[in-house]
Amino acid sequence: MITLGQKIDIQPVKHSRLPATDLNQVKFGRVFSDHMFVMDYVDGQWREPRIVEFSDLRMSPAALVLHYAQTIFEGLKAYRSMDGSVKLFRPEMNIKRMNLSAHRMCMPALPEDLFLDALKTLIRMDKGWIPSDDEGALYIRPFMYASDEYIGVKPSDNYRFIIFTCPVRNYYKDTVRVKVETKYSRAFPGGTGEAKCGGNYAASLYPAQLAQREGFEQLLWTDGEEHAYFEESGTMNVFFRIDDTMLTPATTGSILHGVTRDSIIRIAQHEKVPIEVRRITVKEVVDALKQGRLKAAFGAGTAATIAHIRSIAYEGITYDLPPVEERNLSNHLGQVLDDIRRGRIADPFGWMVPVE
Repeated sequence: MITLGQKIDIQPVKHSRLPATDLNQVKFGRVFSDHMFVMDYVDGQWREPRIVEFSDLRMSPAALVLHYAQTIFEGLKAYRSMDGSVKLFRPEMNIKRMNLSAHRMCMPALPEDLFLDALKTLIRMDKGWIPSDDEGALYIRPFMYASDEYIGVKPSDNYRFIIFTCPVRNYYKDTVRVKVETKYSRAFPGGTGEAKCGGNYAASLYPAQLAQREGFEQLLWTDGEEHAYFEESGTMNVFFRIDDTMLTPATTGSILHGVTRDSIIRIAQHEKVPIEVRRITVKEVVDALKQGRLKAAFGAGTAATIAHIRSIAYEGITYDLPPVEERNLSNHLGQVLDDIRRGRIADPFGWMVPVE
């Protein structure tokens, strides 16, 4: 909880770094906006919500997060609409998902109203950092970490919550080559697969590095029990089109409930596109590749948005997919999503949330 009546203490920077920043040359996740939101959890309450200059953190070497990885995060974006207004894309989903992650990691829930107010206030202050072209957006990174100074395996008593932002363009500049992972596992039933916690991503680095050495950009993760069912692709949910039907794996407890994933599903259903949300076997996808029935495959996520898969490697054989320009259905779904985000078409779902 938070003490009632607390307001966000706003401390604007005296000198913005924006005039010295070329937003046309930013690399994803390398340039950061002027401000950040900070709030501390002390004595069972969230306290001192504030917006301050983006700056380095001071932390004890004994901070629990550094040793036991009690940390969670989110990723969402703000977009500049055709009319010049700035809007957040489905922030309520990220807020609820972060609180689900917090529950799984023994961390305190965040007040949803304050979370949204912090997002809107921060984006209003740094909206000038949004690149003006059709690829530009402001990527938003909320995260929470255990701040107790203590060596011992237990939940922290104290936490810090921070939101910062960075101007971005597309995460992938090209199509991606992926390899089906059948040795290492990203997640396992009963584990933390559906929580957005740091340890999940750290554990994926080694197998991803091995795949990159072989010339692949990403992995197609399979289930931890049999390696027979698809789960995710790298940092994205995954979709396939076999014949005229879209397929995406069901969230079974080891797959992240992706906001972009949910949005693609909702758009497909709205447009009467056949789509199945279920367990998808590696065999049925490989068979479709061999038979020329796999018309498209792509990853979907906040950072990547839509990342088209160029080829899929399985058991030493690489299968090429049709050229992206021939993937009419997946291209259309991605375009509708982008048009809604940027205000080019009406938002029939009520997803876009103004910051003003």
